[in-house]
Amino acid sequence: MPQQVVTNQQIVIVGFMGTGKTTVAHELGRKLNCLVVDLDELITRRESRSPSEIIEQDGETEFRRLEAQLLGEVLEEERARIIAVGGGAWTIAANRQLIAGRGACAVWLDADFELCWKRIEAGREVRPLARSRELAQQLYGERRPVYELADVRVTVSENDSAAEIATKVANEILRRQ
Repeated sequence: MPQQVVTNQQIVIVGFMGTGKTTVAHELGRKLNCLVVDLDELITRRESRSPSEIIEQDGETEFRRLEAQLLGEVLEEERARIIAVGGGAWTIAANRQLIAGRGACAVWLDADFELCWKRIEAGREVRPLARSRELAQQLYGERRPVYELADVRVTVSENDSAAEIATKVANEILRRQ
């Protein structure tokens, strides 16, 4: 039997590529009995193209515009309690302001670069912003200080299951209420 919803606060899962944002968000949604929206999946449905295809065809600036627009819609709608965003969404100041302005809690899934790179390499999806290890590592280094601005930090290690990470996130959220 699903748990009762234990938070009315929206939770936005942020972090670098390969940290498990989507998987953890879905697990957290099951745990808290909340609707989950994965922003990249929503963009793909709305645009009939993946974020990678949009970046390749229209450029990163256009993708970020679409991402910000949909983030605003999802936050405003309020049905989704848990929102997984792409790795770059949190790096945009206007998105951080939008999230804070809605009273949402940003949760940073913090994994070291080696784990992220291992998962990026093993994944099936094309990552135009991580075409090489060097580019990905540079981007990781640039984004890390911005991820640190999140309300909550949850460390992710290779041995953690999505369920264990979701439990850590839920505990942190409940502790803050």
